[in-house]
Amino acid sequence: MISGQHSTIMNTPARTLCSASPNNNFETLKLSRPESFVTHVEFNRPKQLNAFNKRMWIELGECFSQLHNDPDCRAIVLSGGSSKHFTAGIDLMDMMQLGQQLSEIEDTGRKARLFEGLIKLYQDSISSLERCYKPVIVTVHAACVGAGVDLITAADIRLCTKDAWFQVKEVDIGMAADVGTLQRLPKVIGSQSLARELCLTARKFQSDEALSCGLVSNVFQSREEMIEKAIQLASEIAQKSPIAVQGTKKNMVYSLDHTNQEGLDHIREMNMNNLQSEDFINAVMAQQSKGDKPVFAKL
Repeated sequence: MISGQHSTIMNTPARTLCSASPNNNFETLKLSRPESFVTHVEFNRPKQLNAFNKRMWIELGECFSQLHNDPDCRAIVLSGGSSKHFTAGIDLMDMMQLGQQLSEIEDTGRKARLFEGLIKLYQDSISSLERCYKPVIVTVHAACVGAGVDLITAADIRLCTKDAWFQVKEVDIGMAADVGTLQRLPKVIGSQSLARELCLTARKFQSDEALSCGLVSNVFQSREEMIEKAIQLASEIAQKSPIAVQGTKKNMVYSLDHTNQEGLDHIREMNMNNLQSEDFINAVMAQQSKGDKPVFAKL
């Protein structure tokens, strides 16, 4: 449907609507559109086991910033692509190059300034998933190490395969995790004790523990089954009002770091506008008539 047109209740379901192809001008990511308004983002460094190098950090931020504003994207599936693992974490070769760069700088203050810029870049890259108004469904197979845990805790829905395992690896390489795990993991799993144990020991934990502690919401036998279910879930979300879905995510993210009353104030101020949308009227009419699903204009 053309942006700006009024949405109507039609016989054609939302998933049959055409939407533009996503931007594929990335080296470390591959984007596709398996269903209308669903974007599949795949890591594309299989030979490096999807390890995070500087280019990948930059492209992740750019990708999710673009999808945030893309009216043809309403839900996102993020996967490890064809790699043996979801991600091996930080690219150590990339870190060695950074070490060489640092060795050429004598002044401590200037080394610190370089680190500050890099850490902020990496933090913003991970946070781009959270800042993106479109729901992000992440699918983990095999290893999810270090930066991978930072990444998935910034997503909205996490799925994994039975063979998946996770590791907050940073203390094993002489550093404290600095791009999101220490802030998000305790909130995601709801246990400060377990989160601190995992972060302080760097022990591996398997898919069954990830499910039991709430890190993931479902475990699948195979990667193929998991991706299929993730796309189905994303397609279901994409057929709903984009105003309602994006408003829901925005308020849930906001409420994580605010009191209940602040969250209530926030959603009240949002819905003062959103409840005037044509989406609300059309969705209510569809529920009452129990007929065809409404088709919503692009947002």
